[in-house]
Amino acid sequence: MGNRGKAEERVRARELRAESWTLQEIADELGVAKGSVSVWVRDVDFEPRPRNRGHPAGPKHPMRLKKEAEIERCRLEAEEWATSLTDRDLEMFVLGLYAGEGSKTSGEVSMANTNPAYLRLFVRWIRSRFDIDEARMRGVLYLHEGLDLDAATAYWSDVLDIPADQFTKPYRAVPDSSIRSRKHVNGCVTARYASTLIHRRVMAMIEAISCRFADPG
Repeated sequence: MGNRGKAEERVRARELRAESWTLQEIADELGVAKGSVSVWVRDVDFEPRPRNRGHPAGPKHPMRLKKEAEIERCRLEAEEWATSLTDRDLEMFVLGLYAGEGSKTSGEVSMANTNPAYLRLFVRWIRSRFDIDEARMRGVLYLHEGLDLDAATAYWSDVLDIPADQFTKPYRAVPDSSIRSRKHVNGCVTARYASTLIHRRVMAMIEAISCRFADPG
């Protein structure tokens, strides 16, 4: 596991400790050694959970309350800031998203994600920015075996406004607990539109933005 993964685990361990989780509970949750957890959370105030509490969650730790208040404040600030965003801002956001998450293979514009908001914005922008043939829009599902394929297809069909019969053969992954224990119930979907010209235009726009701001002179 890389340093990034360990850093994320440390942050999560500290959050759970602030919620009065025991060292062993945190170790079991994150799949790490109890000794590692002990080092990561040694400076976090710990208040043992009282027994026989009326509410399963019990009273919240002050550190948890502070965190929730800060998150809510940031959310409200962001909502206020977003009220002035324009369609031009949306375009720049989607291009940045595509630069990181989109396919760079020539011949199609496509992006895979589990986040419905990102994919909804992506297909909305493609539809508004380019003259496309809706019959050529495609969805491709990556879904673990044992999960409901019909329900997942219906979900993404509604999110992307792509008819279910325009979803191609899905990839059914065999669960592997050594890699990932959590499974997205609706899977990961790729929104795809085959067009060499549109792909070239999108990549040219991304390149132009990069060059413009990398060399502002």
